[in-house]
Amino acid sequence: MRGSVWGMAVALGLAVFAGPVLADGGDIARGRYLLNGIVACGNCHATRGPQGEVIPGQELAGGFAIELPEFRAVAPNITPDRETGIGAWTDTQIVAAIREGKRPDGSIIGPPMPIEFYRDMSDSDVRAIVAALRSAPPVRHAVEKSKFNIPLPPAYGPPVTHVPDVPRQNQVGYGRYLATVGHCLECHTPRVKGRLDEAHLGAGGRELPAPAGGVLLSPNLTRANPDGMARWTDAQVKATLRTGVRPDGRQLVRLMAFDWYKTMRDDDMNALVAYLRTLKPVKN
Repeated sequence: MRGSVWGMAVALGLAVFAGPVLADGGDIARGRYLLNGIVACGNCHATRGPQGEVIPGQELAGGFAIELPEFRAVAPNITPDRETGIGAWTDTQIVAAIREGKRPDGSIIGPPMPIEFYRDMSDSDVRAIVAALRSAPPVRHAVEKSKFNIPLPPAYGPPVTHVPDVPRQNQVGYGRYLATVGHCLECHTPRVKGRLDEAHLGAGGRELPAPAGGVLLSPNLTRANPDGMARWTDAQVKATLRTGVRPDGRQLVRLMAFDWYKTMRDDDMNALVAYLRTLKPVKN
Protein backbone atom coordinates (compact mmCIF):
# COMPACT_ATOMS: atom_id res chain seq x y z
CA MET A 1 0.00 0.00 0.00
CA ARG A 2 1.52 3.30 -1.09
CA GLY A 3 0.04 6.76 -1.29
CA SER A 4 -0.13 10.50 -0.97
CA VAL A 5 -2.93 11.67 1.42
CA TRP A 6 -6.60 12.09 2.46
CA GLY A 7 -9.76 11.52 0.64
CA MET A 8 -13.18 12.70 -0.96
CA ALA A 9 -17.03 12.27 0.00
CA VAL A 10 -20.32 13.20 1.89
CA ALA A 11 -24.09 13.44 1.61
CA LEU A 12 -25.19 13.80 -2.00
CA GLY A 13 -28.42 15.19 -3.45
CA LEU A 14 -30.70 13.22 -5.73
CA ALA A 15 -30.76 15.44 -8.82
CA VAL A 16 -29.60 13.55 -11.91
CA PHE A 17 -26.94 15.13 -14.13
CA ALA A 18 -27.11 14.12 -17.76
CA GLY A 19 -23.41 13.83 -18.55
CA PRO A 20 -21.35 11.43 -20.66
CA VAL A 21 -21.28 7.95 -19.14
CA LEU A 22 -19.21 4.82 -19.36
CA ALA A 23 -20.54 2.10 -21.62
CA ASP A 24 -21.77 -0.06 -18.74
CA GLY A 25 -22.62 2.77 -16.36
CA GLY A 26 -22.20 2.43 -12.61
CA ASP A 27 -24.14 1.51 -9.49
CA ILE A 28 -25.24 4.89 -8.10
CA ALA A 29 -26.37 3.41 -4.77
CA ARG A 30 -22.99 1.72 -4.27
CA GLY A 31 -21.20 4.92 -5.26
CA ARG A 32 -23.16 7.02 -2.79
CA TYR A 33 -22.48 4.46 -0.07
CA LEU A 34 -18.73 4.70 -0.72
CA LEU A 35 -18.79 8.51 -0.99
CA ASN A 36 -20.77 8.84 2.21
CA GLY A 37 -18.70 6.21 4.03
CA ILE A 38 -15.22 4.77 3.85
CA VAL A 39 -13.95 6.87 0.91
CA ALA A 40 -15.14 10.05 2.70
CA CYS A 41 -14.71 12.42 -0.25
CA GLY A 42 -16.39 15.31 1.54
CA ASN A 43 -13.84 15.20 4.35
CA CYS A 44 -11.64 17.19 1.95
CA HIS A 45 -13.94 18.31 -0.85
CA ALA A 46 -16.71 19.90 1.22
CA THR A 47 -16.88 23.68 1.47
CA ARG A 48 -16.50 24.57 5.13
CA GLY A 49 -17.53 27.47 7.33
CA PRO A 50 -15.38 29.41 9.83
CA GLN A 51 -15.67 26.69 12.49
CA GLY A 52 -14.82 23.91 10.05
CA GLU A 53 -18.46 22.94 9.62
CA VAL A 54 -19.65 21.57 6.27
CA ILE A 55 -21.87 24.11 4.53
CA PRO A 56 -25.18 22.45 3.57
CA GLY A 57 -25.57 22.09 -0.18
CA GLN A 58 -21.83 22.40 -0.77
CA GLU A 59 -20.74 18.94 0.35
CA LEU A 60 -18.57 18.42 -2.75
CA ALA A 61 -18.05 22.02 -3.90
CA GLY A 62 -14.43 22.30 -2.75
CA GLY A 63 -12.40 25.13 -1.24
CA PHE A 64 -11.05 23.40 1.88
CA ALA A 65 -7.32 24.22 2.19
CA ILE A 66 -4.69 21.89 3.64
CA GLU A 67 -1.39 23.59 4.40
CA LEU A 68 1.93 21.88 5.02
CA PRO A 69 5.49 23.02 4.28
CA GLU A 70 5.32 20.99 1.07
CA PHE A 71 2.13 22.54 -0.29
CA ARG A 72 -1.01 24.56 0.11
CA ALA A 73 -3.56 22.21 -1.37
CA VAL A 74 -7.07 23.48 -2.04
CA ALA A 75 -9.66 20.78 -2.68
CA PRO A 76 -11.36 21.33 -6.03
CA ASN A 77 -15.06 21.43 -6.80
CA ILE A 78 -16.06 17.89 -7.82
CA THR A 79 -19.74 18.57 -8.45
CA PRO A 80 -21.00 18.25 -12.05
CA ASP A 81 -20.95 22.03 -12.64
CA ARG A 82 -19.55 22.42 -16.16
CA GLU A 83 -17.58 25.62 -15.52
CA THR A 84 -16.20 25.29 -11.99
CA GLY A 85 -16.54 21.55 -11.38
CA ILE A 86 -16.07 18.32 -13.35
CA GLY A 87 -19.27 18.45 -15.39
CA ALA A 88 -17.39 18.84 -18.69
CA TRP A 89 -15.21 15.78 -18.02
CA THR A 90 -16.09 12.40 -19.49
CA ASP A 91 -16.54 9.47 -17.13
CA THR A 92 -13.31 7.96 -18.44
CA GLN A 93 -11.48 11.19 -17.59
CA ILE A 94 -12.92 11.19 -14.06
CA VAL A 95 -11.78 7.58 -13.59
CA ALA A 96 -8.29 8.56 -14.77
CA ALA A 97 -8.23 11.47 -12.32
CA ILE A 98 -9.21 9.20 -9.41
CA ARG A 99 -7.00 6.19 -10.15
CA GLU A 100 -4.12 7.75 -12.08
CA GLY A 101 -4.01 11.34 -10.81
CA LYS A 102 -4.24 12.77 -14.30
CA ARG A 103 -6.55 15.61 -15.35
CA PRO A 104 -8.08 15.81 -18.83
CA ASP A 105 -5.43 18.40 -19.79
CA GLY A 106 -2.68 15.95 -18.86
CA SER A 107 -1.56 17.75 -15.70
CA ILE A 108 -0.83 15.74 -12.56
CA ILE A 109 -2.95 15.93 -9.39
CA GLY A 110 -0.77 16.40 -6.34
CA PRO A 111 -1.17 15.51 -2.69
CA PRO A 112 -3.15 15.21 -0.55
CA MET A 113 -5.22 13.28 -3.12
CA PRO A 114 -4.34 9.63 -2.29
CA ILE A 115 -3.84 8.48 -5.87
CA GLU A 116 -1.52 5.60 -5.06
CA PHE A 117 -4.21 4.09 -2.83
CA TYR A 118 -7.00 4.73 -5.32
CA ARG A 119 -5.04 2.84 -7.99
CA ASP A 120 -6.28 -0.30 -6.24
CA MET A 121 -9.95 0.74 -6.41
CA SER A 122 -11.91 -1.87 -8.35
CA ASP A 123 -13.40 -1.11 -11.74
CA SER A 124 -16.95 -1.52 -10.46
CA ASP A 125 -16.39 0.74 -7.44
CA VAL A 126 -14.67 3.55 -9.35
CA ARG A 127 -17.50 3.51 -11.90
CA ALA A 128 -20.04 3.57 -9.07
CA ILE A 129 -18.34 6.63 -7.60
CA VAL A 130 -18.42 8.35 -10.99
CA ALA A 131 -22.14 7.58 -11.26
CA ALA A 132 -22.71 9.02 -7.79
CA LEU A 133 -20.75 12.18 -8.63
CA ARG A 134 -22.85 12.58 -11.77
CA SER A 135 -26.01 12.39 -9.66
CA ALA A 136 -24.93 15.20 -7.32
CA PRO A 137 -26.44 18.67 -7.84
CA PRO A 138 -24.05 20.94 -9.76
CA VAL A 139 -22.73 23.78 -7.60
CA ARG A 140 -21.08 26.83 -9.15
CA HIS A 141 -18.08 27.47 -6.91
CA ALA A 142 -14.69 28.49 -8.26
CA VAL A 143 -11.74 27.75 -5.95
CA GLU A 144 -8.10 28.79 -6.02
CA LYS A 145 -5.45 26.48 -7.42
CA SER A 146 -3.16 24.45 -5.21
CA LYS A 147 0.48 25.47 -4.86
CA PHE A 148 3.31 22.98 -4.40
CA ASN A 149 6.81 23.50 -3.06
CA ILE A 150 7.80 20.00 -4.08
CA PRO A 151 8.09 18.47 -7.55
CA LEU A 152 5.15 16.33 -8.59
CA PRO A 153 5.83 12.98 -10.25
CA PRO A 154 5.39 12.71 -14.02
CA ALA A 155 2.96 9.86 -13.26
CA TYR A 156 1.93 7.61 -10.36
CA GLY A 157 2.57 4.51 -12.43
CA PRO A 158 1.40 2.92 -15.67
CA PRO A 159 -2.24 3.34 -16.71
CA VAL A 160 -4.64 1.30 -14.58
CA THR A 161 -6.36 -1.07 -16.96
CA HIS A 162 -8.29 -3.50 -14.76
CA VAL A 163 -8.82 -4.02 -11.03
CA PRO A 164 -11.19 -6.88 -10.09
CA ASP A 165 -13.57 -6.85 -7.14
CA VAL A 166 -12.27 -8.27 -3.85
CA PRO A 167 -14.46 -11.16 -2.60
CA ARG A 168 -16.37 -10.08 0.49
CA GLN A 169 -16.30 -13.65 1.79
CA ASN A 170 -12.62 -13.06 2.59
CA GLN A 171 -13.21 -10.78 5.58
CA VAL A 172 -9.60 -9.73 6.18
CA GLY A 173 -8.90 -9.35 2.46
CA TYR A 174 -11.99 -7.22 1.96
CA GLY A 175 -11.12 -5.23 5.09
CA ARG A 176 -7.71 -4.52 3.59
CA TYR A 177 -9.45 -3.32 0.44
CA LEU A 178 -11.69 -0.98 2.45
CA ALA A 179 -8.66 0.37 4.32
CA THR A 180 -6.99 0.95 0.95
CA VAL A 181 -9.82 2.86 -0.74
CA GLY A 182 -10.35 4.62 2.60
CA HIS A 183 -6.59 5.41 2.61
CA CYS A 184 -6.47 4.78 6.37
CA LEU A 185 -2.75 4.07 6.40
CA GLU A 186 -2.03 7.23 4.43
CA CYS A 187 -2.32 9.23 7.63
CA HIS A 188 -1.30 6.48 10.04
CA THR A 189 2.06 5.59 8.46
CA PRO A 190 5.31 7.58 8.80
CA ARG A 191 7.11 8.90 5.74
CA VAL A 192 10.71 8.61 4.61
CA LYS A 193 11.90 11.22 2.10
CA GLY A 194 8.30 12.05 1.30
CA ARG A 195 7.17 8.47 0.67
CA LEU A 196 5.25 6.12 2.92
CA ASP A 197 7.50 3.85 4.97
CA GLU A 198 5.97 0.52 3.99
CA ALA A 199 8.01 -1.29 6.65
CA HIS A 200 6.07 0.65 9.29
CA LEU A 201 2.50 0.49 8.01
CA GLY A 202 0.05 1.80 10.59
CA ALA A 203 2.79 2.82 13.03
CA GLY A 204 1.64 6.45 13.17
CA GLY A 205 3.83 9.47 13.73
CA ARG A 206 2.68 11.32 10.63
CA GLU A 207 2.58 15.09 11.09
CA LEU A 208 -0.76 16.51 9.98
CA PRO A 209 -2.21 20.03 10.09
CA ALA A 210 -4.80 20.46 12.83
CA PRO A 211 -8.01 22.16 11.63
CA ALA A 212 -7.74 24.75 14.43
CA GLY A 213 -4.03 25.33 13.83
CA GLY A 214 -0.90 23.56 14.94
CA VAL A 215 0.28 20.06 14.12
CA LEU A 216 -1.11 16.64 14.99
CA LEU A 217 0.77 13.35 15.19
CA SER A 218 -1.22 10.38 13.96
CA PRO A 219 -1.41 7.49 16.46
CA ASN A 220 0.13 4.05 16.08
CA LEU A 221 -2.63 1.59 15.12
CA THR A 222 -0.54 -1.55 15.59
CA ARG A 223 -0.41 -3.84 18.61
CA ALA A 224 2.94 -2.29 19.57
CA ASN A 225 1.11 0.76 20.94
CA PRO A 226 0.06 -0.10 24.52
CA ASP A 227 -2.17 2.97 24.75
CA GLY A 228 -3.92 2.50 21.42
CA MET A 229 -6.56 0.31 19.85
CA ALA A 230 -4.62 -2.85 20.72
CA ARG A 231 -6.19 -2.63 24.20
CA TRP A 232 -9.65 -1.80 22.91
CA THR A 233 -12.34 -4.36 22.20
CA ASP A 234 -13.69 -4.64 18.66
CA ALA A 235 -16.86 -2.92 19.85
CA GLN A 236 -14.82 -0.02 21.22
CA VAL A 237 -12.83 0.34 18.00
CA LYS A 238 -16.02 0.41 15.94
CA ALA A 239 -17.66 2.89 18.29
CA THR A 240 -14.63 5.18 18.09
CA LEU A 241 -14.60 5.06 14.29
CA ARG A 242 -18.30 5.93 14.17
CA THR A 243 -18.51 8.57 16.91
CA GLY A 244 -15.03 10.07 17.12
CA VAL A 245 -14.96 9.43 20.88
CA ARG A 246 -12.27 7.20 22.39
CA PRO A 247 -13.14 4.63 25.09
CA ASP A 248 -11.63 6.99 27.66
CA GLY A 249 -14.04 9.73 26.58
CA ARG A 250 -11.56 11.89 24.69
CA GLN A 251 -12.80 13.42 21.43
CA LEU A 252 -10.87 12.82 18.22
CA VAL A 253 -10.05 15.81 16.03
CA ARG A 254 -12.29 16.12 12.97
CA LEU A 255 -9.40 15.46 10.67
CA MET A 256 -10.53 11.88 11.28
CA ALA A 257 -13.53 11.19 9.04
CA PHE A 258 -15.83 9.64 11.67
CA ASP A 259 -18.73 11.77 10.40
CA TRP A 260 -18.56 9.59 7.27
CA TYR A 261 -17.53 6.29 8.84
CA LYS A 262 -20.70 6.28 10.92
CA THR A 263 -22.65 5.39 7.75
CA MET A 264 -20.71 2.15 7.16
CA ARG A 265 -22.63 -1.12 7.33
CA ASP A 266 -21.82 -3.50 10.16
CA ASP A 267 -20.34 -6.13 7.85
CA ASP A 268 -17.96 -3.60 6.28
CA MET A 269 -16.98 -2.18 9.66
CA ASN A 270 -16.33 -5.71 10.96
CA ALA A 271 -14.09 -6.43 7.95
CA LEU A 272 -12.15 -3.18 8.40
CA VAL A 273 -11.48 -3.87 12.08
CA ALA A 274 -10.52 -7.47 11.32
CA TYR A 275 -7.88 -6.22 8.87
CA LEU A 276 -6.53 -3.55 11.24
CA ARG A 277 -6.03 -6.28 13.83
CA THR A 278 -3.61 -8.01 11.43
CA LEU A 279 -1.20 -5.07 11.12
CA LYS A 280 2.33 -6.08 12.03
CA PRO A 281 3.29 -4.72 15.50
CA VAL A 282 5.73 -1.84 14.96
CA LYS A 283 7.12 0.40 17.70
CA ASN A 284 7.16 4.08 16.90
